[in-house]
Amino acid sequence: MQAAIRMAQEMAQLLGAGPLLLRALPPQQEHRPMNTGIVWLRNSFRLDDQPLLAQAARECDELLIVADSAAGVRAGVHRERFHAQSLAEFDAALRRRGQWLYLMAEDPVDWLPKLAAILDARSVFVNDLPGSEEASQIERLGQSLPQDCGLNVGRDNRLFDGLFDDPRLDRAAWPMSFSAFRRKVENRLEPAPPVDAPGALPPPPGIVPATEPLQAPGPSGLLVGGERAGRDRLVDYVFRRRLVTRYKETRNGMLSADDSTRFSPWLANGCLSARRVWSEVERFEAEVEANESTYWVKFELLWREYFRWLMDATGNALFQSSGLGDAAPESRPDPTRLQAWRDGKTGVPLVDAAMRELSETGYTSNRARQNAASFLVKDLQQDWREGAAWFEHQLVDYDVASNWGNWAYQAGTGTDTKDRWFNVIGQARRYDPDAEYLGRWLPELRDLDPAERFMPWKAATPVAGYPPPVVEDARWS
Repeated sequence: MQAAIRMAQEMAQLLGAGPLLLRALPPQQEHRPMNTGIVWLRNSFRLDDQPLLAQAARECDELLIVADSAAGVRAGVHRERFHAQSLAEFDAALRRRGQWLYLMAEDPVDWLPKLAAILDARSVFVNDLPGSEEASQIERLGQSLPQDCGLNVGRDNRLFDGLFDDPRLDRAAWPMSFSAFRRKVENRLEPAPPVDAPGALPPPPGIVPATEPLQAPGPSGLLVGGERAGRDRLVDYVFRRRLVTRYKETRNGMLSADDSTRFSPWLANGCLSARRVWSEVERFEAEVEANESTYWVKFELLWREYFRWLMDATGNALFQSSGLGDAAPESRPDPTRLQAWRDGKTGVPLVDAAMRELSETGYTSNRARQNAASFLVKDLQQDWREGAAWFEHQLVDYDVASNWGNWAYQAGTGTDTKDRWFNVIGQARRYDPDAEYLGRWLPELRDLDPAERFMPWKAATPVAGYPPPVVEDARWS
């Protein structure tokens, strides 16, 4: 019993708990050895279509389910809030199944091997994520676990498991461009059907102290973290209001929350399954209507899959200044220009509106992101990686592969080296013809006639409080 007490005290110290109740101690009588597993979920806070958790539940008698308490060392306030909301809801869902979520405040690579040794765990289950840092975590963890504890790495939140694991596919022979990739994938692979949420789960190890339910921060804006909010958005967008039938026509809008699906925050944080989205869109096509817009939602999921495949195939290359190319784009580092871009004070309305929306909400539309990226790289001639890093900090829907892949694509350092210069004035006139988006995020311009908001430095009346453009281009119109 003394050994059991010492073990319990070690567990309490490691989990940051107070004194354990006697009921948490192992009983004195003989009992069969328990097959104990630890599940470490990284950006995967859902029960629906969660094959790694389902595998662990099948193989283990008791499970400890853990997650990182923070969204990441580079995450800003919006992603941290969304992350905390997602954790709290996931914890509540686990409690309804006799489980709960333990949070790690320390480096998991240091923490989990100690935990595995104390619990005499037979397996640690962890989901994979794209990115070299994420892969390094798994490699270091595998080297640090006790000798008799196995490491199970599961593919997570991807459409096509076979794309990454099927030995019959020669990945080196696959095309690098998205268009060719899409054609080949659509001709050869089908997403596996999503797996329903489990009705029950094995209990936590008896020695582990119970915790209080996690508390979520209050909502801030339209984007609320958690599986329930993600599933509700999916049902609402596809079936309830059938907005999916007009997605292709509205996707370039910048003002309305319904211009796009806005599934990305829940996909990026693992609250929504990509296979579930695909499956529900296909169900809608079979039961209600199939058109170009419904296909285009699946097309966007293919882009997401492509960037994950590309990062998996090319390793660290997308984080280098030259990306997948032979040379880095010309840049002239200028901290003043870079900061003006971050702050939304470049004097160019569409760029400033996008960056202020991003700062205030953690989100901005794809059209706005493309223009902000083009302006930073092509007009301000700053290192594209500065932009990718800033978006990593700000975005609530940050996804390492999609973010860095899209920035490389925009900078011409991806698989397509075309010069993608955006006429940021022409784009504003085209996609915000009444200058409503500009007025929404730039209060300094609201007193101007909408037609003057596009180039306020040319307005008949000087605009107080709004800067002149840091650069001008004769092609702007």
